[in-house]
Amino acid sequence: MPEYPDIVVYIEALESRIRGRRLRRVHIASPFLLRTAVPPISSVENKSVVELRRLGKRICIGMEDNLWLVLHLMIAGRLHWKERSTTVVKRSKRDLAVFEFENGLLILTEAGSQRRASLHIVVGEAGLRDLNPGGLEILESKDSKGFAAALQSANHTLKRALTDPRLFSGIGNAYSDEILFAAQLSPVKLTQKLTSHEVERLYAATHNTLTEWVERLRKETGAGFPEGVTAFREGMAVHGRYKLPCPRCGVRIQRIRYATNETNYCPACQTSGKLLADRALSRILRDDWPKTADE
Repeated sequence: MPEYPDIVVYIEALESRIRGRRLRRVHIASPFLLRTAVPPISSVENKSVVELRRLGKRICIGMEDNLWLVLHLMIAGRLHWKERSTTVVKRSKRDLAVFEFENGLLILTEAGSQRRASLHIVVGEAGLRDLNPGGLEILESKDSKGFAAALQSANHTLKRALTDPRLFSGIGNAYSDEILFAAQLSPVKLTQKLTSHEVERLYAATHNTLTEWVERLRKETGAGFPEGVTAFREGMAVHGRYKLPCPRCGVRIQRIRYATNETNYCPACQTSGKLLADRALSRILRDDWPKTADE
């Protein structure tokens, strides 16, 4: 799922392409995409883009007359930009929507058979507030006090807390792994068990990790459009690096698998050598489940 750094770079690329441009037509290919009926999709046609904004992991496109197109890409949704030319753009089965601007096409695709990406048409700030889960904007916080309050508002695991959009804005499965590795904290440690020093360390790791990856992706994208958005990026320390050596200590990266997600971590750097139980395999193996990375 595209997270904070990806969404920031998407919006910056869209700023230079569609801000001030007229949206001629919207073609909806999937009936599952549009989640609102009022205002109708036709209400945004032939109006110009006046603002772009991020709302958690959502991309908000502000139109004339205080209308907003709000896109949530979910896990497999991606955006593509095609400059307007005489070349006919071939449609794909993955296309969910095509936004036809006067200077080009913004195409929303989604891989796989499940249709989770969404589009809302809302009116004004009130409409945006209804879609806002309310998580803290880390890079807008001046110190760790607000961060600590959100983090310890309930006694969750660190992984769950960081990825809860009601607590923190824009952080998902991939960057939470990177943040916890940078902070050298276990993903299953409980938030209310953290020391004040550990909270400060986590706050700094969250701020630094998101800032670093925004800059990396900006440099990678340059003046182009971010076509290679993925949860598994070259240069990540632990996410997607199961069984590969930890870049800090050389111990093999481990994982916890659950549903469609997984948590990656270094047992030496984050869990004092302890191998965390996998919800599926550890239940099968029971007493044979190894307790440490060495085992």
